[in-house]
Amino acid sequence: MTTTMMMDRTAMTGMTGMGGTMPMGSGMPAMSPNMVMVPRCTMKVEKCAGGMKITCICDDPTACTMMQNLCTMMAGGMCSVSCMMNGMMVCCCNLTMGACKVEMTKDGCCVTCTSGDKACCDMIQGCCDCLMACMKAGCTCCMTMGGTPVCCCC
Repeated sequence: MTTTMMMDRTAMTGMTGMGGTMPMGSGMPAMSPNMVMVPRCTMKVEKCAGGMKITCICDDPTACTMMQNLCTMMAGGMCSVSCMMNGMMVCCCNLTMGACKVEMTKDGCCVTCTSGDKACCDMIQGCCDCLMACMKAGCTCCMTMGGTPVCCCC
């Protein structure tokens, strides 16, 4: 399937996942794969009044539906965007300083992160500037909600 990417959840969050169960008599826990299929899309970030707007657009209807379902299920969780180049994380913007609202569009979704506080708004818009620079430089970006990747772009 060319419209999805395999992502390792533990690599996206920077945490070591200890899945599985601990075998009897063993000192090491069993590691289980922590992979998820993530819809590939076109991502656009832009500043707006009070914060920023992230728009994810999928050309493939199946990938679009999958992304919309993920966004619906994970709405309300912490929203973050990670940018990677050559397999290394360049930046990760955790949008904890604002309220993020998810809206569905005909071909994807739109996440608006805003704050009424001037300092928080400035931080959100600073994240927007950083993300735009990373995307312009060719980074792969992945938006997560509640730690679950919901869309990725190249």
